[in-house]
Amino acid sequence: MSASSTTSLTRPTITAPTDLFIAGTWTPATSDARFDVIDPASGEVIARVADGGIADAENAMAAAVGAAAEWAATPPRARSEILRTAYESIMARSEELAAIITAEMGKPLADARGEVAYGAEFFRWFSEEAVRISGDHTLTGDGKNRIVVTRAPVGPCILVTPWNFPLAMGTRKIGPALAAGCTVVFKPAEQTPLTALALAEILHDAGVPRGVVNVVTTTDASGVVGSWMSSGAARKISFTGSTAVGKILLEQAASTVMRTSMELGGNAPFIVMDDADLGRAVDGAMVAKMRNMGEACTAANRFFVHRSVTAQFADKLAERMGALTVGAGNAHGTEVGPLIDDAGRSKVQTLVDDALGRGARAIVGGVAPDGPGYFYPPTVLTDVDSTSDLMSQEIFGPVAAIVPFDTEDEVIALANDTEWGLVGYVFTQDIDRALRMGERLEVGMVGLNTGLVSNPAAPFGGVKQSGLGREGGKVGIDEFLEYKYFAIPRG
Repeated sequence: MSASSTTSLTRPTITAPTDLFIAGTWTPATSDARFDVIDPASGEVIARVADGGIADAENAMAAAVGAAAEWAATPPRARSEILRTAYESIMARSEELAAIITAEMGKPLADARGEVAYGAEFFRWFSEEAVRISGDHTLTGDGKNRIVVTRAPVGPCILVTPWNFPLAMGTRKIGPALAAGCTVVFKPAEQTPLTALALAEILHDAGVPRGVVNVVTTTDASGVVGSWMSSGAARKISFTGSTAVGKILLEQAASTVMRTSMELGGNAPFIVMDDADLGRAVDGAMVAKMRNMGEACTAANRFFVHRSVTAQFADKLAERMGALTVGAGNAHGTEVGPLIDDAGRSKVQTLVDDALGRGARAIVGGVAPDGPGYFYPPTVLTDVDSTSDLMSQEIFGPVAAIVPFDTEDEVIALANDTEWGLVGYVFTQDIDRALRMGERLEVGMVGLNTGLVSNPAAPFGGVKQSGLGREGGKVGIDEFLEYKYFAIPRG
């Protein structure tokens, strides 16, 4: 696998529901079809999950619609307490949930535990926001009328999540939806259904009423989600995934003028200026690049390093990357798990081969290992040509592509030369320069001397083709609320 690999495995017992969750009941698919869940570290089948179809999607939507009025009328404190209970249950079941995440997604157990804590925090955060939904009361300019503004849930919501953070992406959407008083139909990624079903079980046990949360696992994503989109009953979709799929959903949402939240692709620039603290920059790079094996929309995709420090930074980063231990996520000592599937690994190798063919040099990694599982070694490329495909495509793997630059204006132009704009990272010891560059970057989030921007208390989201709307923070609940205005004459 790499210079270091693991062999000793920890195999905790994994228990999670494997049926659909509709109207508060666990049920097989109408067709009785099931699909395999694969361990990406071995290629072995670890579970068979109900494969929902359009009939199941329709049943789930009917349940969400049927529960909508009562859930919207539920007191905010009651909704808050349910989310708080679910948060506490997630934390109490941390080891069990981490084991499920590692088994079906591949990330090391230590990282999976981190995701559980991160994901649980969305429920705690939005349990607190549920009781702080605000309104307004003012007078018209002429003083003749009162203006009373209230907030109301948008209605039934479609939630679609990816496989890379199967718990956190679910809680980041379900938390604000339930806090606002919305019911949901939820389609998790085909690769990671077990985490979503375990989450549904936790919410049910926490007291979520029948029909408020409905989960349909499926291999027919377009059929199931398309059924919901065309139903006319859903009033919002919140999607995290590729820009290509996001555009299709935006077109479908237009037919019913549906509210949308889109967290799409990224092509994050990681900028190291000539005055940067290189030790801190390398630390930040390890987080921004290697979190989740690089399979994150926030992952540093393009490393722009000032020419005066390029060689030093590349050597330090390669030393750190090459020392990482690659292996199964449930093996003792693993720091880098497998990629999600063969297609994901093949894409990474194709991008690396293209860069090497254009003159890049791999100073560590660069070749997928033989053997079972979808492993790819941490890789550092230097002398990368700006026309290489990995400069314009999201890598989604443990590959750092380094490009030198000379001036601030040059690197800002390079960083902004992309259709995406989710996050950017800047390392410099000059606070004025840091703020100036952050303001010039065409992104929704900026990490200044840090490689981690995700936090439930912050508004997560991007600009350009990286999406619409924000998740998390004080504004996260706004995506699930409508304004209603009362005009009242003064007597």
